Amino acid sequence: MKIIHGAEKAPLAPLRGRRVAVLGFGNQGHAHALNLRESGVDVVVAARRGSTGGSRATAAGFEPLEIPQAVAEADLVILALPDEVQPGVYSTSIAPALKAGATVGFLHGFNIRYRLIEPARGVGVIMVAPKGPGHTLRSLFRAGRGLPCLFAVDQDSPAGDAEALGLAWANGIGAARAAIVYTSFADETETDLFGEQAVLCGGLGALIYAAFETLVEAGYPPELAYLECCHEVKQIADLVYERGFAATFEAISSTAEFGAYRAGPRLIDESVRQRMRELLREVRDGTFAEAMMRDHEKGFGWFKSKREAARAHDLEPAGRVVRSFMPWLGIDADDPPGRKNKATEGRE
Repeated sequence: MKIIHGAEKAPLAPLRGRRVAVLGFGNQGHAHALNLRESGVDVVVAARRGSTGGSRATAAGFEPLEIPQAVAEADLVILALPDEVQPGVYSTSIAPALKAGATVGFLHGFNIRYRLIEPARGVGVIMVAPKGPGHTLRSLFRAGRGLPCLFAVDQDSPAGDAEALGLAWANGIGAARAAIVYTSFADETETDLFGEQAVLCGGLGALIYAAFETLVEAGYPPELAYLECCHEVKQIADLVYERGFAATFEAISSTAEFGAYRAGPRLIDESVRQRMRELLREVRDGTFAEAMMRDHEKGFGWFKSKREAARAHDLEPAGRVVRSFMPWLGIDADDPPGRKNKATEGRE
């Protein structure tokens, strides 16, 4: 894999005197817009009507534009909108307004990989995908550090400058301080969706719920079950993030390490591996993308029902009690399910 380290290898010069439009001011959009602006790039912001992004952008010192207006003035258009709404916005508000020679930037390869968006010939198509949430990208940038990103060029611009613009974008958000990793839209999309489903969100969430329920069913207090099966996840995840797994095992107790070696293969057996292969197959053949977009067309009914079920789970009140022990998190024990705490409010 080609990997770039250092700002000098991804100069900002290609964006000097050019305008960047960031469409959306949510989780990722706010970080890209603010980091680029503070890197000296000319940035304008647009938000969908009815979204809260416009007010947040105004509070951050931007003067939000309508999407077609922002697009028409931009050399690089960054789509920081939810994957499921991008195709409709692209066809109605972006494609007709793009100026000649413009490049369109994506934060995730979903819509290009599954051909839900097909930019016309003559439009540059690039991707800068930070490997972490927007608030992390922003906080690391402000601390003088950076978050690694994946980078791809799917279609060059008429001027042949799509790659240079993309590298400048990655540098402008701080990624060159860590690493800019070359990949393809397909590889980024497929590995990202699989990782989210098998480990980061689907697998991890299911393990936490199942372990919590197992302890509660056996008669242990819900708060104790939460502390053991959910609260401590961050501590192990931080060790893995900083050191990798081998060093993490060396940093924990011998009892915990012995138990990990004994229990891990019993939990993740060949049947689980086979279901992981099925998840990957559904990502690669488009089954997952079709299911998601079909549910979106129906108002995300299934999706919303699952979100409500998560909010109603017994793990939530136990978690609120445990979090009340740590007031510095900015959330109270009696906050209702689904309410953003003070530390995360405004990121999505």
